[in-house]
This record gives sequence, C-alpha cells and structure tokens, in this order.
Amino acid sequence: MLPGFLVCHPHITPMSTATTTTDRPILSIRTTDNPFHHLWNNNGTWWCHYTEHLPDFTKRRVRRSLHTSDSGIARVLRDSLLCEAAHYEE
Repeated sequence: MLPGFLVCHPHITPMSTATTTTDRPILSIRTTDNPFHHLWNNNGTWWCHYTEHLPDFTKRRVRRSLHTSDSGIARVLRDSLLCEAAHYEE
C-alpha cells in the first residue's frame, strides 16, 4: 500500500462528489504522504478520527477506537473504517 492512499473497493471513493443536499452525512477525508493521517495513539491504543458534514450544515467529529496497539493493524483498520463510512455515503 502506498502511504497516504486509502485502499477501497474500486467503486467506493473516500470523498463525496455530491453537489446536492442529502439527508446523509458527507465525509471530509484527506490523504497525505503521512501514513498515520487520521490516526493517533492514546496510551498504547490506536484511534481513528474523521469529520462528517451533516445536511443541516453542522459537522460531527467521529472518533473510533481501533482496539489495537499495532500500528500496521491500525492503518489497515483505519482504511477499512473510512471505506465503510464512504460506502454508507453512497
């Protein structure tokens, strides 16, 4: 896997391209050259964080524990979590 790139199913995109208002959240996910983007280690446990933009023009910051102390597993779980959230968007 290349640093900063999410590995998703080919028809799932991590950024929403919708231009109309929907009743579902729109994700705000950025990828960078940092392979730990959207991850942080809190006392030995990795967490994932991202932002959802809601239809009422507010936002929700989502924080999810990945329940692992292994950074490699955390990156795989982060990719899976973000792809699942992007798939929910469709």
